Amino acid sequence: MTDAITAFRADIPQEALDDLRLRLRRTRWPEPQTVGDWSQGVPLAVMRDLCAYWADGYDWRRCEATLNALPQFTTAIDGLSIHFIHVRSPRPDALPLILTHGWPGSVLEFMKVIGPLTDPAAHGAPDAPAFHVVVPSLPGYGFSGKPTATGWGVETIARSWIQLMRRLSYDRFAAQGGDWGAAVTTAIAMAAPPECIGVHLNMPLVFPEESDFADLTPAEAKTVERMQYYQEHDSGYAKLQGTRPQTIGYGLADSPAAQAAWIYEKFQAWTDNRGLPEEALTRDEMLDVISLYWLTNSGASSGRLYWESANAFQPCRLDLPVGVSIFAQEIFRPSRRWAERSYPRLIHWNELDAGGHFAAFEQPALFVAELRACFAAMQA
Repeated sequence: MTDAITAFRADIPQEALDDLRLRLRRTRWPEPQTVGDWSQGVPLAVMRDLCAYWADGYDWRRCEATLNALPQFTTAIDGLSIHFIHVRSPRPDALPLILTHGWPGSVLEFMKVIGPLTDPAAHGAPDAPAFHVVVPSLPGYGFSGKPTATGWGVETIARSWIQLMRRLSYDRFAAQGGDWGAAVTTAIAMAAPPECIGVHLNMPLVFPEESDFADLTPAEAKTVERMQYYQEHDSGYAKLQGTRPQTIGYGLADSPAAQAAWIYEKFQAWTDNRGLPEEALTRDEMLDVISLYWLTNSGASSGRLYWESANAFQPCRLDLPVGVSIFAQEIFRPSRRWAERSYPRLIHWNELDAGGHFAAFEQPALFVAELRACFAAMQA
């Protein structure tokens, strides 16, 4: 097996973009929802407006140019092509850092943080810590290869990320993630490779124990309430992708409107907004992500990670140093005392009053500040 690392550029064929626009214009729409809110999903009028803009106003080539302005590569690990962005800092003291996205995310959500992390002086913070940044696309996501056999769960991905950092000749690194990225980063910490100095999570996998329910604080009670709401009203996507990813994949592969709705609804539900996702992210930013899923036909392959790792979001003890940032509208906001049971070396903990599930995408400046504070403390 070769360890070769090959330069990569995104170059979607024009025929694929023409086909996307044709499909959008020929969408067969369902009848409107029977409620006046988003409780049945994306309202029809909102969806029609989004797809009209996607067909006639959105420019994928702009997104492609942004990606191609950064050094991108592919390398084969365990027979699968892994796409990644790799930007080295000009600072000799920079700490290598691997950032992992989740679903429905992609490497695109880190575009605004790569510059400040790698070159803080060029972004007004000459004394801030610097990082060599590695941002891989999860298997089955974006420009990474799609697994053709079972076995690509979070533990395998974590081992692959460790191998990737070694292949890049980093003998010391840190890891960060949210959503599936948090699960992968947690698995890296559990493997505890000697090169890893610690991890940062913006969605820590910690939950209350039965004994906690007797003396919940008001904030903890609200967290439990949000967890119950998620299980009862907001987790259908995970149950479907965790049991029948192939079935949902047919619709996501054939209809761009379906793919858009499947992701756009989560931008509405999981970002820090007052009702519309455009209050947290621009329409173009969201369509960049949606387009990446559509143009790489990643609906089924990305969802299959839920099938592979249905039990990945379980509490576990991490003995490496851990930092945690809880953004305001995260799916749930665990308490520090729950985290301290699982993370005995909890170095950094901060609860923020802005941002949501897509922390780096929504609040890049806050995200960068959290990583700087966390890893500065770990290296103190």
